[in-house]
Formats: sequence, C-alpha cells, structure tokens
Amino acid sequence: MAGVHNLTQVEAAERGRLLEVTGYDITLDLTDGHGNPGSDTFRSTTVITFRCTEPGAATFVEAAAASIRSATLNGAPVDLGAWTAENGLPLSGLAAENTLVVDGDFKYSASGQGLQRSLDPVDKEVYLYSQFETADAQRTYACFDQPDLKSVFTWHATVPAHWKVVSNMPEERVEEAGPGAKTVHFAESARMSTYITAICAGPYHEVRDSHDGIELGVFCRASMAQYLDADDLFLVTKQGFDFFHEQFGVRYPLPKYDQLWVPDFNAGAMENFGCVTHAESHYIFRSQVTDYEYEQRANTILHELAHMWFGDLVTMRWWNDLWLNESFAEWASHWCNTHATRFTDAWSTFLSIRKAWGYRQDQLSSTHPVYCEMPDLEAVEVNFDGITYAKGASVIKQLVAYVGLDPFLTGLRAYFAKHAWGNATFDDLLTELEAASGRELRKFAAQWLETSQVNTLRPVVEVDAEGRYTSVVVSQEAPADYPTLRTHRIGIGLYDLEGDRLVRRERLEVDVAGERTEITALAGAQAPDVLLVNDDDLTYAKLRLDERSLGALVHHIAGFESSLPRALCWAAAWDMLRDAEMAARDYVALVVAGLPAETDVNLTTATLRQAAMSLTSFADQDWAPTGWAMLADMAREQVAAAEPGSGWQLTWARSFLTASRTAEQAVELRGWLTGETRPEGLVVDTELRWSLLQALAALGAATDEEIENELASDRTASGEREAAIARALLPTPDNKARVWAELTGPAAPPNWLNRSLLQGFQSTRQVALTAPYAEKFFDVVGDVWARSDSEPAQEFATLAYPSLQISEETVALTDAWLARDGQPASLRRLVAEGRDGILRALKARAKDRSAG
Repeated sequence: MAGVHNLTQVEAAERGRLLEVTGYDITLDLTDGHGNPGSDTFRSTTVITFRCTEPGAATFVEAAAASIRSATLNGAPVDLGAWTAENGLPLSGLAAENTLVVDGDFKYSASGQGLQRSLDPVDKEVYLYSQFETADAQRTYACFDQPDLKSVFTWHATVPAHWKVVSNMPEERVEEAGPGAKTVHFAESARMSTYITAICAGPYHEVRDSHDGIELGVFCRASMAQYLDADDLFLVTKQGFDFFHEQFGVRYPLPKYDQLWVPDFNAGAMENFGCVTHAESHYIFRSQVTDYEYEQRANTILHELAHMWFGDLVTMRWWNDLWLNESFAEWASHWCNTHATRFTDAWSTFLSIRKAWGYRQDQLSSTHPVYCEMPDLEAVEVNFDGITYAKGASVIKQLVAYVGLDPFLTGLRAYFAKHAWGNATFDDLLTELEAASGRELRKFAAQWLETSQVNTLRPVVEVDAEGRYTSVVVSQEAPADYPTLRTHRIGIGLYDLEGDRLVRRERLEVDVAGERTEITALAGAQAPDVLLVNDDDLTYAKLRLDERSLGALVHHIAGFESSLPRALCWAAAWDMLRDAEMAARDYVALVVAGLPAETDVNLTTATLRQAAMSLTSFADQDWAPTGWAMLADMAREQVAAAEPGSGWQLTWARSFLTASRTAEQAVELRGWLTGETRPEGLVVDTELRWSLLQALAALGAATDEEIENELASDRTASGEREAAIARALLPTPDNKARVWAELTGPAAPPNWLNRSLLQGFQSTRQVALTAPYAEKFFDVVGDVWARSDSEPAQEFATLAYPSLQISEETVALTDAWLARDGQPASLRRLVAEGRDGILRALKARAKDRSAG
C-alpha cells in the first residue's frame, strides 16, 4: 500500500521511550495566494517542541509531504537528503530540549486519507476535512505519528474569506490575510494523540446549540443544508451527553463539541476530539428512510461520543488495544441507545447486524484473537474488522454480565480518573474492574480475548411421557483447530405458546463451562414450546435449537413479545444455514412464513438481506429462481398491505427491488419508476428512483441515456455516485471491460468513484457476465494494492475478488495466487478471506441440493 511510513511497534516503543512532545504549532495555507482555494497542494509549517531523555540520540519525524522546503532543528538546518515521504525525516544530535521546524508542501487527498479535498458539483465550492486514523496526520503536518506521544496543538489556517474552519478547539481570533483571505487562529488544545487532531474547512452550513455548558455545532456542505435535520442530531447528542456524564462520572472535558457530515468519507465516522466527522452519504437523508437508518445514525453518533472518554481522554498506548477503543464505544453506544433514546430495542439490532458481522469474521481463516499484537501499521489497517468491533463489544457485554453492571461502572470510573489525558492498556482496565468487583478476571480475559473462533451452544433434552424434562444439558462445541471451551454466563428462557403468543414462563441465569453443563434446576420442569439458550443474548456464541423448539418457531417465530428472543431465533437459523445444517430452501421458507408478522424494522431489514444472500451464495442455483420468486411475491404482498407512505412500505419495496429477477418484474419496476403502476402511497423520491434505475440497469432494462437524464435532474455528489453505480451495472461485455480498465488503470479514481465502480461491477444478476474477470483479478490485484492508498486498496481486494464465482475453479485460482511468493501479508489475508466465502458457499449449496 502506498502512502505513509509503515511504523513498527518496536520503532514506536523506542521513540516513545526517548521523547516527550511538549507542543505543536501548525500553520496551514489552504489558498492559492489570491484568496481562492488551493488545488493540488497546500503549505504546512509545523513547529514541534519536545524533550529527549538521552541527549545526543537520533530519531525521525514523519512528514508525508509532496516536498519539504526547509527544516531546522534547534536553529540549525536539517539535511533533507535522507527525507522521503514514506520514511520521514531523520533527526540526529538531539538536545534535552528541542525545537523542530518543518516547512513543506503537502498534497490534498482524493482517497479520504489525510486532508481530503472534495469539489461540490452543485455550487462548485471546495470542502476540506481531515482523516488521520491510523497514521495519516503526517499527510498534513510533520509529526511523531503514534498514539502514545500525546501533546497540545495550536492550529492556524489561512483560507478564503467566506470559509469556515473547524478544529478540536474553539477559534481564538481571525485576521485578514490579504485580498479575499483570512487566517483563523485556534486556542491551544488539550493533550491528545495526533490521530484525533482535526482541521475542516470550507463554506460549510452551520447550526449551533448548547447543552449543559457545552457549545454544540452541526455542519454540512451548503448544498446539503436543506436535508440537515439538526434538531434530531442535537437531540441524540444531548441524550448521549446526559447518559454518559451520569454513568462515567467524568464530565466531557472540552468547551465545545462539533460534528460535521462530510463528503467522500471512507468509514461511518471518526472520533476526532471535539470535532467529529460523519459520512454524509450514510447519515444525511435526502429521501424517505426507515427507522433502521435513524437507529444506525443514532448509534454512530453515540459511538463517537463514547470515544471522547474511551480513546480520546484515555488512549491506547499502541494499536494492540485498538479493539478496546472500538469495542467499548460499540458496547456503550448500544447501551446508551437502549436506555437514553427512543431506540429501546438497540440490543436486538446489535445482535442481528453487528454481531452477525463478528460471527462471520471470526469463522474466517484469518480469524485472530480480540487482543493481538500489531507488529506494524499495515497489520492495523486490516484489523478494523468484525472481531475488533463486534466480537470485542460482545465480550464486554459478557464481562458486564459476569461482574455486574454496578461493579463494572465503579471500575470504569476509577480507570478514567486514574488515566485521564494519558495512555493506558487493557491490563490497566482489568486492574480497576478486579478491584471493584472482587472477581479474578485474568482467566476470563485470557479465554475470551487471547483465543480465536466461536463456540456453539446446543441444548440436549430428554422428555418423559408427561412432557417433563428428565434431563437438560447445554453442550458446548468448538472447532477442531480452535478447541477452546469458554465459561459463558447465559440466560435460559422457557417460552410457552398461549394462542399465537410465546410467553416466557421462567428465566434462569447460569454459568456454562466445558463440554457439558447439566441444568439441574430444570429436571422435572414441564418442557416449554421453545427453550432458548442464551436468552437476552448475554454471551458470544452460536446458538442451536432442539427439535421441539425449532418446530414451534416455524409457525410462531413472530409470537415473542420482545424483539430480542426473535432476533436470537433468526440468528440461530442463519447460523445453521451458514454451517450447512439447514438447507437454503428451508431457510427461505422460514423467512416467507415468519417475517411478514415481524414488528421490528431493524430485524426485518437484516433478515431480508440474509435471505437474499442465502439465494445468492447458499442455495442450489437450479432452485434459486424459485426462492427469488418466493421472496418477490412476499415483498409485493407486504408492499400492498403496509400503511401507504410508511417506512414499512419502503422496507418491503426495497426487498422487492432486490428480489426482482425476471422480465415481468422489470416491467413492474418500470411502472413504479414512471408512476403508471406505483403501489398506493409509495414515496418514489430521489434515492428510491436511483435504486429502481440501478435494478433496471442490472436487468438490462435501462440505458446509458436514461441514467444521464436522471443525473441531469440530480447533479449532486450523491447523484454522481449513484449514476456511476448504475452505469457500471449496464450488462454488456464492453461496459464491464470499461469499468475494469478504470478500476485497474494507472490513474487511481477518487475514492467515491472507485467504490461506486466496484459496487456496480459485480452483480448477483450478472454472474456469468463477470466470470472472465475471476482470472484477471489475480493478475492485477498485487499491482493495484502496491500503488493505492490503504482504503481503496482494501476495497479493491474485497469487492473485486470473484466472490460470486462459486466454484472449485475459483478456489484453485485463489490457491495458485496464494502459493506465489512475495504477496504482502495484509493482502494475502483479504484474498484468503474471499476463498473462505467460496468454500462455505459450496458446502451450503451441496446441503441445499441434497434437500431438493
């Protein structure tokens, strides 16, 4: 991967031992010298003051610049001959107290890493924002770019006069800077790590509020101002502040909290201290959305807010503990959503969306412990994964169940108090949790955090002639290669059918350990209609159901009053399908029977996605058209039955779009688009119009000219992104060749276009059309990886992998590539994960064939 110095843990530890950084003073000129925005590069001058514990020693400073104009150390020029953008600038002969000045020209980013520059197609204005995690601060200013070298930062930015500038701290003063320009000076910041510093600039639209003594701001591009629902954003933010202040026992320490919704963002959001950036494309809604989208947005707002304490105030020492930052924020956001916002079923969403991601990731050949050594930054880059986020959060949820919420919070408050403004490790947190709970946690931590893969919990029951249990055992299984059997704190729920309702009669909470745990308390109990192991979803484990329970669920899965047991049963069915214990046609039958009565839109959305994937990957392809027809028929009926204009109607309409496969269904979609045969009340606004057009394009029922006409009425950044996907979907060999050439050519497309081309290149409706590119992928992936920044490199490796070519040939092609020498470890990992998906699909398809 191109870009920055691949800092190793050894280098970081040595530099951390040697240096104490006392201050950064950063001056950026973001103009062309005539009051206009700069186009390719910007000037950045950094003054760093730092102490050295061993005068005379040598070190280096990162500066991933286009060119360095000058550098001085303690007033003497530094030799620039050894400087490179990848390796930084060597420094020798350090004094006890040092002042380093680096003046250079740095490139604006189009990959979303560093100082991203985006041109708005509506008003032709430029918008800038920084994105520095993992180690991209060096793309904007010279720095010691590692998390444990915290410091204070003072920013100065010269910008066009009509721009706003936002950073971690409030602005202190503004001065004129020649014709059409101004310089904004910011207050000195609190102590923080380089990766959470931030600078954002442009003619942003701004709305302000305050809460509990904290100044609040929300920002977006001017062309998106009409869609910025500031009241809802502020409401969730304030609910989060009140909840976290009460629970954490430490006040948010900065005077202001700004949030910006920015274009061309690679992830969901970033926790820059007091200056959070969010992905505009995910979280500013130009069209009708459902509560699924609103809950996801609330969860992201709360996730970043939790980072202000866990990650920003107290920061990991090195990226080994990245999991702890992300897992804690992930756990805390769902906890807060459940108790402080209207999204009281957030734990169900966690299970059906996030945990499913964790389970999938943990069963790949690349599985790794939640806690693992990160030898260098490249290893970190590919570890922003389902284990780091979702499994880690599940382990924290299990830890809370294990020690109890009150002792957990007591330990957490002590941790914040002791380590505020500094760096800490997971061991530091465990020490406080042990002191607060009186429980020994090192063994718990070892079995949950230092081991890989997931256990399966299976109830083994014996029932007598009167329908009473003579024996209930929870059997625990582990994969042969990862034989760890863990201690699980679980709930066991007994649910009885009363009419169509499944009512919980009793709930036990027990510890399960080893291969067999006898549940003696249930001996003699009347067997329920559904026995639910891991009721309330306390632990991280795959769940199985006994035959009686599975039989009841086929007809009554919607009978649970709470969404969490329903989510657990849907998750159990999904895991059985993925593990080839249930045929895809039986899973689809369960979805068609049970999902229309589901009342949780998040659970419905997640299950519909899984049903589509079951047909794409896990079903016998001779039977799959039958399955698609079943899903389409169900969705069409639900669109008609739903309240006109409601989020439910939109949910089912999206599902019909996904399931449409035939020429007749394309005619139906065309009628929705033109309005001739649109379901009553269905709101076909900007985003749904694009989704309809993309489905028609994929089916060969739309033209390039039609896409261009649609773009003409939506000439926005979002419209350009959607049009690029639609064009890439047009099903001709020439068009696929054009897209492939753009993806793999020497000129890297900007990140938004790269992603759109990848999203449209392979389609589940066009498997045969892109089959020739399976072999081509392996010819080019190494070159694309070598010349790309890390985000687009990873996207190409995962989205261009021939994941829809489910065959032994694809496995053989992958094996041949993996057998070659010299492939970077991170790339090998992503390609091997693609292979895992093919092998799992082949096994599931065989199961489905045998069921036919």
